[in-house]
Amino acid sequence: MWLTWARIAMIPLVIGIFYVPDTWYPAHWKNATACWLFVLAAVTDAFDGYIARRYGMTSPLGAFLDPVADKLMVSAALVVLLSLGRVDEFVALVIIGREIAVSALREWMAQLGKSGSVAVNSLGKIKTIAQMVAIPMLLFHDPLFGVIDVRLIGTLLIYVAAVLTVYSMLMYLRMAWPHLSDDA
Repeated sequence: MWLTWARIAMIPLVIGIFYVPDTWYPAHWKNATACWLFVLAAVTDAFDGYIARRYGMTSPLGAFLDPVADKLMVSAALVVLLSLGRVDEFVALVIIGREIAVSALREWMAQLGKSGSVAVNSLGKIKTIAQMVAIPMLLFHDPLFGVIDVRLIGTLLIYVAAVLTVYSMLMYLRMAWPHLSDDA
């Protein structure tokens, strides 16, 4: 669980790096630092999940904090990217709004005793991968090795992630719908 707390602690670092004056820390170094901090957080998330599953080191608090840390990290990065003009407002709203809506849906379904109806599926995982690759590219922003336009690749991937975000949310709503109408 300490890896989850480390991810949460990285959030202000990813945001704060862009508040350092350019005279102290040039923009390209800010981009690179924010990118690598985000990548470190994403790798930490994968490693944390692997350890928890492999060694049975799960806890109710860890099960709660892990997705919260992920959502906070993605949302914070999107807000930074939005303020830098690197992501479209609609894309950020769709991704953050979906995270809030699906979290609320999962909470509601858990209260109904139907949490299995909205369990994480492979489409949600693909959406997460697209986000976790797009966001560091958009944070990095500069051409990689002077030739690879990571900004363009990141922009394309964040649009793919936004489409998958909407589609996966519709899938979750479709899975939950029979249980929601029973409760009404």
